[in-house]
Amino acid sequence: MSDQDKDHAIEVDLPDEEATIALARALAPLLCGTHPALPGARPGGRIHLRGDLGAGKTSFARALLRAAGIKGRIKSPSYALLESYNLSNLYFYHLDFYRFSNTNEWVDAGFRDILQQEAVILIEWPEQAGSFLPPPDLDIKLDYADIGRHASLTAHSNKGKLWLTTLVLPFQESPGQGQRDADS
Repeated sequence: MSDQDKDHAIEVDLPDEEATIALARALAPLLCGTHPALPGARPGGRIHLRGDLGAGKTSFARALLRAAGIKGRIKSPSYALLESYNLSNLYFYHLDFYRFSNTNEWVDAGFRDILQQEAVILIEWPEQAGSFLPPPDLDIKLDYADIGRHASLTAHSNKGKLWLTTLVLPFQESPGQGQRDADS
């Protein structure tokens, strides 16, 4: 595998909830295809959200959906498994697989059909679907830290790599702080 084909990652400290919201706000225009640095970018993409209970996965998803322009109540999909939204013909699907006890439940639920190219798909607890899920564009792992949370963002596609190289994190002191390339 060439260096160009390897996954890329950045590490970010999120000292408080506002930093988590800022990260979601920075990613929203990339998923919506409205980022000024990427004119003509196609909207849509898949993000997998990982982390322990209470690590901030749902808070991150809500902040991203709100930053994308979703109005009204944004419910957690913990019980319904799926919440969907539509904004100017761009579909947003927020899934939560925490309650799955068997990887076949993902297939049986029919969720394979919603993995459309032109949709924004946020999946909490993707590991519960086993190997049935295709790789995401971006994998975000949230961990508890001494203060706040620590986020590891790993790109698994060219689109995800583009997001990471374009991402501007407003809560960092200087460009590149807290960022690292996975193959370094």
